[in-house]
Amino acid sequence: MAQKGAQLDRETFSCSICLDLLKDPVATSCGHSYCMKCIKTHWDEEDEKETYSCPECRQTFTPRPVLLKNTMLAVLVDELKKTGLPAAPADLCYAGPEDVACDVCTGRKLKALKSCLTCLVSYCEKHLQPHYESPRFKKHKLVEPSEKLQENICSRHDEVMKMFCRTDQKSICYLCSVDEHKGHDTVSAAAERTEKQKELEVSRQNIQQRIQDREKDVKLLQQEVQNINRSADKTVEDGEKMFTKLIRLLEKRSSEVKQQVRSQQETEVSRVKELEEKLQQEIRELKRKDAELKNLSHTEDHNQFLHSYPSLSALSESTSSIQIRPLRYFEDVTAAVSEVRDKLQDVLREEWTKLSLTLTEVDVLLSDSPAEPRTRAGFLKYSCEITLDPNTACTWLLLYTCTCTLSEGNRKATFMSNHQSYPSHPDRFTKWSQVLSRESLTGRCYWEVEWRGSGVYVAASYKNISRGSDDSRFGCNDKSWSLECSNNGYKFFYNKINTPVSGPHSSRVGVYLDHRAGILSFYSVSDTMTLLHRVQTTFTQPLYAGLWPYLSYGDTAEFCKLK
Repeated sequence: MAQKGAQLDRETFSCSICLDLLKDPVATSCGHSYCMKCIKTHWDEEDEKETYSCPECRQTFTPRPVLLKNTMLAVLVDELKKTGLPAAPADLCYAGPEDVACDVCTGRKLKALKSCLTCLVSYCEKHLQPHYESPRFKKHKLVEPSEKLQENICSRHDEVMKMFCRTDQKSICYLCSVDEHKGHDTVSAAAERTEKQKELEVSRQNIQQRIQDREKDVKLLQQEVQNINRSADKTVEDGEKMFTKLIRLLEKRSSEVKQQVRSQQETEVSRVKELEEKLQQEIRELKRKDAELKNLSHTEDHNQFLHSYPSLSALSESTSSIQIRPLRYFEDVTAAVSEVRDKLQDVLREEWTKLSLTLTEVDVLLSDSPAEPRTRAGFLKYSCEITLDPNTACTWLLLYTCTCTLSEGNRKATFMSNHQSYPSHPDRFTKWSQVLSRESLTGRCYWEVEWRGSGVYVAASYKNISRGSDDSRFGCNDKSWSLECSNNGYKFFYNKINTPVSGPHSSRVGVYLDHRAGILSFYSVSDTMTLLHRVQTTFTQPLYAGLWPYLSYGDTAEFCKLK
């Protein structure tokens, strides 16, 4: 009894705004007491309305009341503070801002224990008792406290929505089913919930299966990383042992092989780990979705379930399954190094490109990595319009009084027998009849070159290639890659090394660039696409397309319009 009396005192002398004991208590004319600061702050927010209300009973006042401190009430509160007040019983839980409040409680409301889908009212433990004790409430549906009970009321007929229209995919009341939804496919909300629950379970099974598949893929990728690292490490170790037996001339080549292996190793590991991260992300998303669907499956409110189900049941597109093709890793590199050791100087001059090409063939085929197109239609998706930069076109040659002239909207270069009066420019080639594109090339690009005459060099080059030395020729330095096309066949040039290339003769050559992947491919274009040569490296700068018509009058090369 004493505890109830103390609790009564606490409630009596508490401010219903701050829920604490009164400070500088004041009383309104309706009889309710507040902290002076609390009620003033409350009324300050109502200044624009020009009427002021009691937060407790909502009685209005005009004009704004003048409040004076209630001295007697202040003394009583001070006495209570001195004597001490016991804490409120633990079983008396008032509703906070984040809680669902009891709809029956007056004044300071208690937390709701249950919500009734039949009454559409939330009850605290005290006011819920009739639902447990009275037979008339036996069929009422009690669920966890919900603030969304009004969503179960039909806005048109003010009736509980116990039906579901499959035609319009929405919850309706009975009057709706015989009115604007007459003739539609309607069922009870419970029946529709049963059907959707079945679909939910199927969705969860699909998610769980996808999680298992992705976890298997992750393990596969992790194994690939181990295989790549193991093969690369062994190749580096064997290569270093072989190269230590060579003369000092081969030490430079040993360093290059090591660098290429490590570069390719880093590239492959990076690609695998990148896809692994995507798969891990997909797994996390799938688990999150599974948890959301699980929570939804336990929702007791049919209408809330049906309202939330469409947005939660949709699944994002799955990452394609991982397919790993049979790998060669770096073992072929070891064999190539052994061959280099035996051939010595001849290998350095003639066979070095084979070793480099072997390194570039180390590849793990991942479905997430963009594959090089296989058809011309596929290449044309990456076609880009290229024009020639007149400021780079050669004006004279050291041995021949000939120049390269541009035409067809600066897309065509022709070797002429007369000098062209181009103005001086620091970007102009002065040694060889070469010209670069105006556009820089990054990302994935494709272009085609049509040539006529005795031949042409089709090239890709960095901007900072030399302009006036013997080494400024396309393919005679480490800043450009060039395919020589002539009536006698093809040759590939890079860093003064030429490699014979076999393939069908064609007056049109296609060039495909994947800058990020370090791929530069040359194709013979006719009725079909035939790969002539592929470069696998690491590009450190944007590339520019280059042309170098042969030194015969009338030899031409033109960037084709592909769009």
